[in-house]
Amino acid sequence: MTEKSAPAEVVSDPVARVVGGRTEVHDDAWEEVSAVIRLDERFGPEALAGLDSFSHLEVVYHFDRVPAQQVETGARHPRGNTDWPLVGIFAQRGKNRPNRLGVSRCRLLRVDGLDVHVQGLDAVDGTPVLDLKPYMAEFGPRGATSQPDWATEIMRLYY
Repeated sequence: MTEKSAPAEVVSDPVARVVGGRTEVHDDAWEEVSAVIRLDERFGPEALAGLDSFSHLEVVYHFDRVPAQQVETGARHPRGNTDWPLVGIFAQRGKNRPNRLGVSRCRLLRVDGLDVHVQGLDAVDGTPVLDLKPYMAEFGPRGATSQPDWATEIMRLYY
């Protein structure tokens, strides 16, 4: 892509929707929330074959309830809390992101036909799911990780 050309449009069709769980967006206390990820009918149960061998999933979804005019492209205080530093949108995991994509890890409870039962998914009822992946330990970070104190504080009550 040259400096003057526009980025190519990327179109994704949801593969599933979140059913149940929370109906309202709220930032904390997701650990005990149970929901179903219901695969679209264009897929058959064979698309989920073997998924139940994993304990956790990674779910990519669309923050469809964030209006385009609320998308952030610069820096902001996470959750609007001025006690936390002003950081760029790509240095935080807020929902007001340029492409409004969420990525979450959750516990897989069971698979039943086209229904994937999960716990701890931080997406609300009706959320479009763009992809499901089994969580494999080898895709986790290698070596020690670090993060700023504000990030630890913001996540204290999240799960």
